Amino acid sequence: MDRTRDFLRTLGLPPGDPGELPTSPKRFPDGAQYRVEIPSVEGPEALEAVYAEADARGVVVHRVSQGSGGMLLTRAELAAMADLARAREVEVSLFARPVAGWDTGAASVASGGGPFAAQARGAEQLVHVLEDIRRTAEAGIRSVLVTDLGVLSVADRMRAAGELPVDMRFKVSVQMGLANPASIRLAEQAGATTYNVPTDLSLAQLAAIRAAVDLPLDVYIEAPDDLGGFVRHFEIAEIVRVAAPVYLKFGLRNAPNIYPSGTHLTPTAVALVRERVRRAEIGLELLHRHAPEAVGSALPAADLAVPATVAEVTR
Repeated sequence: MDRTRDFLRTLGLPPGDPGELPTSPKRFPDGAQYRVEIPSVEGPEALEAVYAEADARGVVVHRVSQGSGGMLLTRAELAAMADLARAREVEVSLFARPVAGWDTGAASVASGGGPFAAQARGAEQLVHVLEDIRRTAEAGIRSVLVTDLGVLSVADRMRAAGELPVDMRFKVSVQMGLANPASIRLAEQAGATTYNVPTDLSLAQLAAIRAAVDLPLDVYIEAPDDLGGFVRHFEIAEIVRVAAPVYLKFGLRNAPNIYPSGTHLTPTAVALVRERVRRAEIGLELLHRHAPEAVGSALPAADLAVPATVAEVTR
């Protein structure tokens, strides 16, 4: 194996997962090591609930993300989410859909078809996902969640060509599934702005990935049941130390999957985001207890993908 390890070194990749966990020297542009993300914020009512709970608990939320996609929000709802996030100078990232799991194909629901569900299926669905990104951008949203490597690479070229806003960000979803330094570097090279790593990676595996890429890593501190249900609160200080810059992502175990969401699920979505913010308060308390020197971003942060104003969208 030594020859293979030596060859990985020539590519600037780590030759293995480190035995001793190095402290990451990398940071966000403002010098911070960590930021907080609340996922599954499924609409304006849920976003308002995040802010209310965060204010009550003294939690600074830097980014919210959503899983049902811009395609399942009306123009008015898209505008409302953009306005709410812009007022707080917070990034909002909407899923880019549809993908195969919501399509008419059978492979994604077969017993071995899990990896297919997050991929764009065929040329027409590729067009549909890119159109969803375009519509989301027209509403002022400046960050989208991407699961398909082809969608990511084409969207990056659209941004370069002026077909999408120059400040558009591409947050790679955990559902893309890439799990090693070489593959995540490919996503970075394809235009990813941040990368949500699989929920079960060890600290050593996170350290190896951090050595290979510069983009921020999104790490579930608590994962939904369908992504493993792991609760890693007591690892949070070490995650920040070895993986910085990192978005600490507070999902929720023992909670229903509400994708695709809608008004029929609004009370549930609101209750879930309130508890996610509570979980963030617990996680941050443990971070400050075990790593009081850890530095989080203050708001506003210049590099967050805060939604654009109407004037900026129409310019």
